[in-house]
Amino acid sequence: MLNKVKGFCSTQAAVMNSNPYAIQVVGSKRSELKYGIWHTEDLLDHLVTEGVVNQAKRSVVLNIRTREEQNSMVLDIVLARGERACRKFFHPCLMQAEPKLYNQIKAYLGSANEKIGDPRRQLIGYLLERDKEGLGRKPQEHYTQKIKRLSARPDSFSAFRNEARGARVSPEKIGRHELKEHLQVNIYDIIAAGVEPSVVEKMLNHVDVNAVNSLQESLLHVAAEHGHLSLLGLLLRRGARLELRDQEGRTPLHRAANRDHGEVVRALMKAGACLYTLDAQRKNPVHLTATNEDLDCARALLMEERGRGVEDQTKPTFLHRAAQEDDQSLVRKLLQAGAAVDVRTRQDKTALFYAVSGNNERTAGVLLEAGAAVDQVVLNEAVNLNNGSMLRLLLAHSRGALSPEAMGSTLFSAVKQNCHAVVDILIDGGADVNMCDQQGYTPLLLAAELGHTDTFRVLAGKNAKLDVSLPNLATALHLAVRSGSELLVQALLAKGLDPNATGPKAYTPLHLAALHSHPALVEMLLKAEAQANAVAQDGSTPLHLASRRGHADALNRLLQVKVHTEIRDRQGRTALHWAASTQTEGPAVDMLLSAGANPDAADKQKKTPLHLAAAAGQTEAVAALLTHKARVGAKDMHGSTPLHYAAGRGHDEAVKLLLSAQKKHGVDQRNTWRKTPLHTAAEKGHTEAIASLLRAGAKVNTLDNCKDTPLHCAVRAGSRDAVRELVSWEPGKGRQGGKADLQAVNNVGKTPLQVAESEDTQEHRNIVAIIKRKMVLIK
Repeated sequence: MLNKVKGFCSTQAAVMNSNPYAIQVVGSKRSELKYGIWHTEDLLDHLVTEGVVNQAKRSVVLNIRTREEQNSMVLDIVLARGERACRKFFHPCLMQAEPKLYNQIKAYLGSANEKIGDPRRQLIGYLLERDKEGLGRKPQEHYTQKIKRLSARPDSFSAFRNEARGARVSPEKIGRHELKEHLQVNIYDIIAAGVEPSVVEKMLNHVDVNAVNSLQESLLHVAAEHGHLSLLGLLLRRGARLELRDQEGRTPLHRAANRDHGEVVRALMKAGACLYTLDAQRKNPVHLTATNEDLDCARALLMEERGRGVEDQTKPTFLHRAAQEDDQSLVRKLLQAGAAVDVRTRQDKTALFYAVSGNNERTAGVLLEAGAAVDQVVLNEAVNLNNGSMLRLLLAHSRGALSPEAMGSTLFSAVKQNCHAVVDILIDGGADVNMCDQQGYTPLLLAAELGHTDTFRVLAGKNAKLDVSLPNLATALHLAVRSGSELLVQALLAKGLDPNATGPKAYTPLHLAALHSHPALVEMLLKAEAQANAVAQDGSTPLHLASRRGHADALNRLLQVKVHTEIRDRQGRTALHWAASTQTEGPAVDMLLSAGANPDAADKQKKTPLHLAAAAGQTEAVAALLTHKARVGAKDMHGSTPLHYAAGRGHDEAVKLLLSAQKKHGVDQRNTWRKTPLHTAAEKGHTEAIASLLRAGAKVNTLDNCKDTPLHCAVRAGSRDAVRELVSWEPGKGRQGGKADLQAVNNVGKTPLQVAESEDTQEHRNIVAIIKRKMVLIK
């Protein structure tokens, strides 16, 4: 036999290019066939029927000891018989004996390379054509006949059980051939054949009801697959598990739904089967009903879903899931089976919403044809996806059912997202281009504020009004300037909008351009004859606002048109005051001073720009002002000098600049409360400023109007570091100011130590220890 096969293979090698199609598949899949065929005897019966194997060879094969060796012998025989035999081996023989293995082979062939010359396409074409013709018996027909014949003899099953227990079987009771048939027919085949429950129940006494075969099938899978309701009930009563999965990840409910066994589906659901379990292809049972013509299973699953109240839970229903997955055929099936087209989840989402959110336009069309309602939520979802074609579809099916408010809200949503094409569709679909929202915005005003140029152009092209304003009087030009959109500002100016219109706080567009540092817009507005010295409600000009933010570029554009630098706002401050006090270091102060701004201009509190720069610690501004001869000793309405402010705020660099400029003169100048800069530094605990002032000759024991020394002030503030700095001061050679007087008494008769002892905090207790140690009262 082996020599014949070898000779055959060598002969076939010569004609491999002519017609080796089925032979090649048998050879390439030999290992899978050898170990994957379980019903060898049944396969041989089909091969005998088709004339591929004769009875003598069948007997030879069955006398071989192991199943794998039997299968190998069968494959040798088939190969030796040639191409026609190999084709019959696949169809109908393998198809009827091993339907799952057959389908695996067919799937392999179907996924093979589809080039014209691929020989495997010859075989797949043959198999598909044979399948179409419906040749051969149904896969289980052979087993059904065999098992029913054997099950009609109860004594045969007794012999089967005795054989399983190792007992001897009487030849008179059962013949050798029949016993072999029993041993090869397992309980899965018996369940598949639909044998009487009484027979199966006897066998279950010796079988685990939840055992699985090589395909991971349980007995319940097989009963569900073949629609045997009575056997299903028996297995469930014996404890069969509903959640077991086969090698495809399918539960018994999947198998019953796939074969459209409605009563079995109902029985499984009544027993508590999960409706939403996904198989390996992420299909739940209802997916598998989509290709069935009968609606029975789909209706059963939908009724069970409603009965369990799934629509009130967070999970989407079958219809929602099908819409989300863009499964049009399943959506149609469910709707035909009675699914409510507008059923909502707890999040108030319909199936149409899920179809739209997934950009599933065809599925959305199916739902709309079935009468799905188009609401604002669905419209907004289409807008969020910027899907114009979906939006057209929704509007075409809304049939005017959407309120003007809903259309308007959707239009505003599209404007916010700058979906200009969607905006165009919505307006053509009936949305009011000039409607106002609760804040008084029109779509055009909103587009201007957001700087959405393309959307603005669409709205303007749809006759949106340009001369509208918000309740706070902000015009489209104000909003466009604030957004910084040069194209929008240019377009609005070209359409004649007033560049000097006053909006919130009486700001003009130029005020906003200066405030938000849009130098290009500043220049554009000035060319459009915007008033450079326009005054707002608080008295500020665009120059004030640019200086306040330290926007050098905008400031430079304004200074080029020779704006008035001495205009004062309601606080009496010039632009230089604001530039000096800004928290952003920059050239603004230098630019204003170079343009002729007065460095000693005083505001309503008599503060000069130098006061404000010192208080803010703006060292560049302080240096620039001092370079332009700003008065160092200028006093405000409280008599404080810039040095008071720098020392009181702890800006040591500014302190040093001011001390250097006044050449240590005025270091002890007093304010209205007779406090020197050293008092103000001590009150706030700024040790570096204290040290700089002492080194500059500040008097350490000078008294204020309460007769407090700087040490009293530091003690009262609880500043341990400041106290240590003051009591440790040693004037030394060439230094003035003396040492701190620890016995100095203020106007209530208290020394610094007594002031510290009168306070009950840990900081003050630490200060008591420092002073006492200095007084050598403790070690």
